Amino acid sequence: MKKIRITLVEDSPDYQQVIAFGLEDESDIEVIGTFNTADAALRALKKSTEADMPDLILLDLNLPGISGLEAIAQIKKLAPATEIIILTESEREADVLTAISSGAVGYLLKESSLEQITQGIRTVMSGGASLDPGMARYLLGNQQSHLAADGSSALSPRELEILHLIAEGQVQKKIAAELNISPKTVDFHIGHIYKKLNAPNAPSAVAKAYQSGILRREP
Repeated sequence: MKKIRITLVEDSPDYQQVIAFGLEDESDIEVIGTFNTADAALRALKKSTEADMPDLILLDLNLPGISGLEAIAQIKKLAPATEIIILTESEREADVLTAISSGAVGYLLKESSLEQITQGIRTVMSGGASLDPGMARYLLGNQQSHLAADGSSALSPRELEILHLIAEGQVQKKIAAELNISPKTVDFHIGHIYKKLNAPNAPSAVAKAYQSGILRREP
């Protein structure tokens, strides 16, 4: 079984060591690099061949030099196939929305357990999105604006159904099985969801749906 190749960008030596050691215990995950700054991680990516690129980067936001938020776009330019999960202490709404709109497919807080982090990694690598449950209040916020304000069209009942499942962390194959439709049909609907919400990826679509009131967190 091919292991998920992880790079960790974290400036706290203690936390970096804890996460790296914890991930190494997982049979399907391999930590191939750890960096204290985004600058160092970007230099390593520039020197890497396509085969050497990590499958996923766990990226802190509060880093010396180039911040994690600033690094996201540069990482995606150097390694477009590499997924990014933010792993941070920041609960700022602006950080969440900026990160996912810049290309991150996950946002986890450092208070997350190792089990939650590893599950988030596997969910993302299976095509899903990994958002910390505690961030839901920011994604929902107090905004109940209509998507029509930015020219977006209303979602169809099937698209809304699929969006709910995406928000729950379901991957396309599981969505297809639950709805008794083909994965190709699911992919077709997801494409329309992204287009209507003007979203580049699943976390961004979920965030916009919460903000607009399309999705609501159960009390």
